[in-house]
Amino acid sequence: MKKKVQHGYIVRNEKVLTGENYKNGLVEIKAEGDKVSKDDNVFRYYSNNEKNLAEKIAELDVEIQEALEGQTDVYSADIQLLDKQIEENLQKILATNNVDEIEEYKGTISEALIKKAKIAGELSPSGSYINKLIEERRGYEEKLNSGQEYIKADRSGVMSYRIDGLEEFLTPSNFDNIDEELLDSYNIKTGQLISTSKEAGKIVDNYECYIIVFLESNEAREANVGDTLTLRISETSEINAEITYKREEDTGKVMLVFKINKAVEELIAYRKISIDVIWWSYSGLKVPNTALKKEGELYYLTRNRTGYKDKIFVKILKQNNDYSIIENYGTEELLEFGYTRDEISSMKSIGLYDEVLVNNEN
Repeated sequence: MKKKVQHGYIVRNEKVLTGENYKNGLVEIKAEGDKVSKDDNVFRYYSNNEKNLAEKIAELDVEIQEALEGQTDVYSADIQLLDKQIEENLQKILATNNVDEIEEYKGTISEALIKKAKIAGELSPSGSYINKLIEERRGYEEKLNSGQEYIKADRSGVMSYRIDGLEEFLTPSNFDNIDEELLDSYNIKTGQLISTSKEAGKIVDNYECYIIVFLESNEAREANVGDTLTLRISETSEINAEITYKREEDTGKVMLVFKINKAVEELIAYRKISIDVIWWSYSGLKVPNTALKKEGELYYLTRNRTGYKDKIFVKILKQNNDYSIIENYGTEELLEFGYTRDEISSMKSIGLYDEVLVNNEN
């Protein structure tokens, strides 16, 4: 049996990270969904006038490279080594999509280029011009670097840039202050993706999260903290959950909080989802309660097969107000109830497509 739940609200341990230069926009170092460790650089903010400074540095790199190409009489072994280093790092850039690695290789190329320019400047007649270009480039680079603000992870977890402003309120320590009316006031659509922020990121605990639901069923009223059950969060995904919080609401509903430790990363993009709560699950035959009668300690039903009616004893596995899940008794069980082996051998069994009589028919 299962009780359909329209929606559940997702609560996580998550920490929003922001800096002073958030208005400048950010550059991702760690991408959405990347696992991070404490003190990792996860993103940075653009510095003031970064685009213009970067363009000037790029222009100077071209001028420096052109000046170096004109120094055909410079054959320093150090320069040849730096040329090899530049070429190797260019090949590494072409072979990876990792943002951190690309930035590292670009930095190595830039350092090698400047070292090469310094050596060439010392060995060539036009060294003063090359050194002038180097100094000009260094000035722009210092301005660029001084304005960049790097943000570090304050904990380990998963990186996300999906920020909805509820991270500081919807926390596992704040369930006492959360109710259905308040959550409804946020007007969050079920299945809606959280928007990606251009100003902040967050670190999310990827080991567990919580789902808040408000129910009116008897199962919810009878449930206890510590109970385990199953949640279906999609047509094909079922996960185990534990009830960690329960509160009776003035509306007559019950607020339950389920803790899960599976599919946590899949839910990072959502704040509100559709779920099914599966309170119990048994394998057996489903029959209406009106088909069941009792004889002594045992329940039985009447099977109608091509006009022949047979009394069949059945075991009730689970029952609600309307239906029961049943199965046939085994021989040893019937022996315990006092039936002989001869009596048991003549008893019939109920099958999947059998017809049973209801409404007290005989």
